[in-house]
Amino acid sequence: MSFDTKAGTRGARQPKGRVMRWMNGLMARRIGRGAKFMGFDALVLRTIGRKSGEERRTPVGWFPGADGSRLIVASAAGAPGNPAWYYNLAANPDIQIDIDGKTLEVHAEQLHGAERAEAWDRITTAAPRFAEYQVKTDRELPVIKLVPRK
Repeated sequence: MSFDTKAGTRGARQPKGRVMRWMNGLMARRIGRGAKFMGFDALVLRTIGRKSGEERRTPVGWFPGADGSRLIVASAAGAPGNPAWYYNLAANPDIQIDIDGKTLEVHAEQLHGAERAEAWDRITTAAPRFAEYQVKTDRELPVIKLVPRK
């Protein structure tokens, strides 16, 4: 499936800056060893920067998919733009994740249509905060499925 969500025209302020980078680095180290993030089961995305070519590590909450996959949401807290990691996944969907002290190879796919709707219902039931993020912005928050590579 394609990564095709365009930036919106309204939304919350996207968290960024030096303090946010420091916090992400701290959380990425903790999560890689099995910690939770903001009350969620968490993992660390190890993407390759689409412009820089450098590895980027980003902590994100995840939800179980129906088929044993993991679901993540490119919410950016309801900002009008997608987070940078979304574009990195679009450019290179075969990545690694750190979870529970292990590094796994996964393939990222953006969900669309009925598959996205089912996953979105599961996510917002488990974490109503994501429904609140959706109300803040006019872009449809992308739901990404991380499928283990063999």
